[in-house]
Amino acid sequence: MLRTHTCGELRAEHIGQTVTLCGWVQRTRDKGGIAWVDLRDRYGLTQLALEEGVETDAVREQARHLGREYVVQVTGQVAERYSKNDKLPTGDIEIRVEKLDVLNPAKLPPFLIEDDTDGGDDLRMKYRYLDLRRNPVRNNLMLRHRMAQAVRRYLDGQDFIEVETPVLIKSTPEGARDFVVPSRMNPGEFYALPQSPQTFKQLLMVSGFDRYFQIVKCFRDEDLRADRQPEFTQIDCEMSFVTQEDILNTFEGLVRYLFKEIKNLDFPTVPRMTYADAMRDYGNDKPDTRFEMKFVDLTDTVKGQGFPVFDNAEVVLGINAITCAAYTRKQLDELTDFVKRPQIGATGLIYARVEADGLVKSSVDKFYSQDELRKWSTALNANPGDLLLLLAGPEVKTRKALSELRLEMGQRLGLRAKDTFSPLWVVDFPLLEFLEEEGRYFAMHHPFTSPKPDDLALLDNPATIGQARANAYDLVINGVEVGGGSIRIHDRAVQARMFGLLGFSPEEAQAQFGFLLDAFEYGAPPHGGIAFGFDRLCSLFGGADSIRDFIAFPKNNSGRDVMIDSPSPISGAQLKELSIKTDVVAK
Repeated sequence: MLRTHTCGELRAEHIGQTVTLCGWVQRTRDKGGIAWVDLRDRYGLTQLALEEGVETDAVREQARHLGREYVVQVTGQVAERYSKNDKLPTGDIEIRVEKLDVLNPAKLPPFLIEDDTDGGDDLRMKYRYLDLRRNPVRNNLMLRHRMAQAVRRYLDGQDFIEVETPVLIKSTPEGARDFVVPSRMNPGEFYALPQSPQTFKQLLMVSGFDRYFQIVKCFRDEDLRADRQPEFTQIDCEMSFVTQEDILNTFEGLVRYLFKEIKNLDFPTVPRMTYADAMRDYGNDKPDTRFEMKFVDLTDTVKGQGFPVFDNAEVVLGINAITCAAYTRKQLDELTDFVKRPQIGATGLIYARVEADGLVKSSVDKFYSQDELRKWSTALNANPGDLLLLLAGPEVKTRKALSELRLEMGQRLGLRAKDTFSPLWVVDFPLLEFLEEEGRYFAMHHPFTSPKPDDLALLDNPATIGQARANAYDLVINGVEVGGGSIRIHDRAVQARMFGLLGFSPEEAQAQFGFLLDAFEYGAPPHGGIAFGFDRLCSLFGGADSIRDFIAFPKNNSGRDVMIDSPSPISGAQLKELSIKTDVVAK
């Protein structure tokens, strides 16, 4: 080894020892008679001291020419630091340098390698290998490492077997768009990169492996945002001979184990909420339950008073923003502008203040008497000092808009602290959803999800198909869906029926999924599973909004790796070898 110690491990008990360190120059300070160099590696930072008359002139001359990010090796004696730094674990000591070797000089970095850098996102993405030297980014990846190890420990303790599944698979028409890979040896044919190992883990259950898991890369060619990447990582799990209750208990145990191991937080049993209740109370199937502010349906309460916006609305919904009656007109205008943004889509906002004397003052006072306004206050369980916010319109659109307004108010009121965690199981999702523009049903989760046993008969009647519930469940933490799964179909006839409901002809179903249907005829056990978004879990535990901060080499919002300039054209010769014809001119 080129070093005897790291830059983060020396303490007062090492004083007097001769040591050798290697690392990067963080900064230098030359005061004439004495110079200091801060040396950094991934373990920490150690101060080097070079004092006139103590070190050789050659060593001091070398130190004067060190630049930021030079890679150096130093040998010297550990000494007590004159001016101690209680903010550093190594702050009680320094190294009196006896020998200094420059292992590699460095160009001046394009941004400061500091916790608070001067580099913007685009610049740091281009030089990601430099950004990874910064403590916050490195700490994020260390958290990711710790979480991966904790996941493996827990699942291994529950008798799960880690099995790798193929990366080059068959394209499927359901779900997001596939990334496809041409096959040189099979001209005109393509592999797809897996959106998940779904069918393979089900086949492992048919194979008798009983309990499987994998921390696995998945790929989806979809529009990107802060919590999406074209390639991402799942904790993928499956179990045989289980019910939904068994799945929830097992993986609730995993989540509680992670919180204890990583955050030292103890959680009681994770509460459960039906999809119907989540949509009714929060307008969202992944509600943030760190705070209440539930929806109240005021439709019957507010209609019939001559206010056209309410009288003509399919639904009128309200929330109570407690203690916000003092909001200024400017603040209320900001909220109105917020709900009218195109991505939210409300046409306006009605508000009412509950005054200190109990009177209710609204933005539509000319249509409502004080007695009528007090009905609003009573329905929303409001007290003096509270602010009532109402939206009206088509039900689906209004619930979505009020959900966004609720989250905005939670943020403004400080009710969404990143160090507070509220996990929740959402259960009893609809099995299918009908899309008018497509004229057919789509699976709410995926085509392999089993219906609730009590709802199987609903699939036989076109009038009741949409009422069938899925034997499915999502884990939500702080309004973020971090995991989802279901009890799977394990009977060929039921699976074939599901494919039929989704618009597959028997021939199409056999061509796409015949391998799975055939496997079900060889003794498929009842089975179910779940997949967690590992990147999302890491960002949640790390208190960040973007999963990019927890991926070593992420893509940008256009799906590009600007560091290696990918994706990029390939040569005409390569295209010809792959039997691909294109009008795009390759570079």
